[in-house]
Amino acid sequence: MESKNDVIIVGGGIIGLACAHYLLKENASVRIIEKDVIGSGASHGNCGLLHFSGILPLCAPGIVRHEIYRAICGTSPLYIKPGLDIDRFLWLIKFASHCNKSHVSYATKAKHELLRYSKNLYAQFFKEASLSCDYEKKGLLLLFRDRQYFEKYAITNAKLKQYDFEARPLDTKDARAIEPSIHEDVVGAYYNEHDDHVRPEILIQSWKNHLVKKGLIIEEKCKVTNFETAHNKIRAVKTVKGRYQADHFIISTGAFTPEFNKQLKLSIPVQPGKGYSITMEKPDRSCEIPCLLYEKNMVVTPWKSGYRLGGTMEFSGFDKTLNKKRLARLLNGAGEYLNTSLENPILEEWAGFRPMTYDDLPIIDRSPDTKNLYIATGHGMLGLTMATGTGKAISDIITKGSAQISLAPFSLDRF
Repeated sequence: MESKNDVIIVGGGIIGLACAHYLLKENASVRIIEKDVIGSGASHGNCGLLHFSGILPLCAPGIVRHEIYRAICGTSPLYIKPGLDIDRFLWLIKFASHCNKSHVSYATKAKHELLRYSKNLYAQFFKEASLSCDYEKKGLLLLFRDRQYFEKYAITNAKLKQYDFEARPLDTKDARAIEPSIHEDVVGAYYNEHDDHVRPEILIQSWKNHLVKKGLIIEEKCKVTNFETAHNKIRAVKTVKGRYQADHFIISTGAFTPEFNKQLKLSIPVQPGKGYSITMEKPDRSCEIPCLLYEKNMVVTPWKSGYRLGGTMEFSGFDKTLNKKRLARLLNGAGEYLNTSLENPILEEWAGFRPMTYDDLPIIDRSPDTKNLYIATGHGMLGLTMATGTGKAISDIITKGSAQISLAPFSLDRF
């Protein structure tokens, strides 16, 4: 089986769909090749936040010491599996080396530009495409049980204010006025009006159907076995279903991208950051605004069609095992911050692999060695949020030669 397209996208998550969306708008012929089914990876079970205010990088000064202390106390959402994994060890060392003020300043500016760009593109996207996905513009509530953390967040909020993404501080009375389900032990809150939310798995399916009508070709259960290259260009991709040719190739395979490093002469240091979620029917007593439970680093997202608790960060390779203790922590955490009923039937317990870079910046670039190869990965916990900006940028590089925003901070050259 052989066919020819303008662009082949390897990876059918939210980033792959976004790339296809903007390429189709430029009248390109596009095929997505996905080893499983569309949206089966990290795009499926995340909490659905369009977290545009998430401009600050994870690698902040003091974070390593802080998480080690919390790990000793048994309160950290972070878990690093013991064992001799050289790539993971080197990744963690480099992450620690980026935990400084200079990098925070650089990464914040870069993430702000991409997130602002993505926010504007999402506004246009939802105006143009009427997709079923429980999309709502209700903002995000950050809830605090520890007054010290609540007071210290003013420093973080001052940084957000520099980029017009600041939140509004609320005492418990004002917080409960807009979200009555807040627990009595919550000492304060911040309300960020800049964030939206969707139900990601429904968005994926609706977007897929929309793009198929626009001409997108999808190959599911189609694992890539090899790339056929010549003269510093990819000629075709070989899969379990056959050989596919194209003029341009995009790798948007999330945490699995390093699988192609050797063959495609890449050096992509992405580590899988395992996250968990629990999806249930929406309780009768439910929060109506998405809530970030600050000390637990977890999110509660209400939709018209359901209710999801999600969080944690586990570096344990590609272990798909569902750790029942981590799932229990999500339920217990929600009960500590919200007076909601969690006895509703659980629809799904899930874990997925976020593509984490050690500088907490995505990779959006053309390969330096392969002329017609483009990389879009490493979005960490903001893949859904950054999807439109990433997809438009990759499309513009292919069809117009350059993107509308600076992609220098997201280049492969930094590794």
